[in-house]
Amino acid sequence: MRYRTLGRTGIQVSPYCLGAMMFGAIGNPDHDDSIRIIHKALDAGINFVDTADMYSRGESEEIIGKALKGRRDNVVLATKVNGAMGEDPNERGLSRRWITAELENSLRRLQTDHIDLYQIHRPDPTTDIEETLSALTDLVRSGKVRAIGSSTMPASDMVEAQWVSERRGLERFRTEQPTYSILNRGIEREVLPVAERYGMGTLVWSPLAQGLLTGRVRKGAQTDLRRAAHFKHLSDERRLDAVEQIIPLAEEAGLPMTHLAMAFAIAHPGVTSAIIGPRTMEHLDDLLAGADVSLSDDILDRIDKIVPPGTDIGALDMAYQPPALQHASLRRRPADERAAG
Repeated sequence: MRYRTLGRTGIQVSPYCLGAMMFGAIGNPDHDDSIRIIHKALDAGINFVDTADMYSRGESEEIIGKALKGRRDNVVLATKVNGAMGEDPNERGLSRRWITAELENSLRRLQTDHIDLYQIHRPDPTTDIEETLSALTDLVRSGKVRAIGSSTMPASDMVEAQWVSERRGLERFRTEQPTYSILNRGIEREVLPVAERYGMGTLVWSPLAQGLLTGRVRKGAQTDLRRAAHFKHLSDERRLDAVEQIIPLAEEAGLPMTHLAMAFAIAHPGVTSAIIGPRTMEHLDDLLAGADVSLSDDILDRIDKIVPPGTDIGALDMAYQPPALQHASLRRRPADERAAG
């Protein structure tokens, strides 16, 4: 496997990053089987593992911790903080109080004394970014964290965070973790250029568009209805129409859909690694078989015609939505002011 430098950190990582969201209760609850999957990925040359505290409420981190016994030094280990970990309102978010407490919990679950890449899982509009960066800086200086990163940050927030770090002499985000796939190319417009400008590495999630780019969910076909009923983006007609155009393209190229989708994700010069999230050994075997696939300019040009660069066709249900898009009150003047105007 050809390794890539993670931004300007000097850390070498594989172009496939093993995502651990499916290890634990929400995916594969069998710890031994999950550990076998992890070991096979490592044996195949993947040296980058990404998890989060909230995945199965810490269970994913516990599985990773057991799997890395005796192999920790050869793995670039990433985890995240922000998601709710309990009923207490302070057991979540990006305050100094929670970050410093939850890092210790993650270290315990992962059975390690340091995190190579500690990321904020989502922006936290209720917390000053300087507060967050200050707390993360102290963790880096203590030796418990090697580098820090963000996830799903709008480009403007990425720039602000870089400026705050420079003005205050704080550690800066070295990576960004956005969603990216053939169907969701919006980050090509601003997020990836900003990341490249500031020397940030990117590890992109959901390169298979939460299963749509496996070809198993087809328009008009009664397949995978359980997941399609649970996730709105799996029944979005616009996304399904695009998939129906991508399937024959993959067939002409002689590639499985998964291989086409993964090769597309890591072809962009601004992308360091694409996160794979296998739940079973079969899923991992399929993805590893396509690790060396490279797409021709002709194939990439034809993908551009189906989904133009910088374009999102619909959105993933779990994609980050800024507060102004979530709350109508932030984009509408009060009714009395509108009436008076």
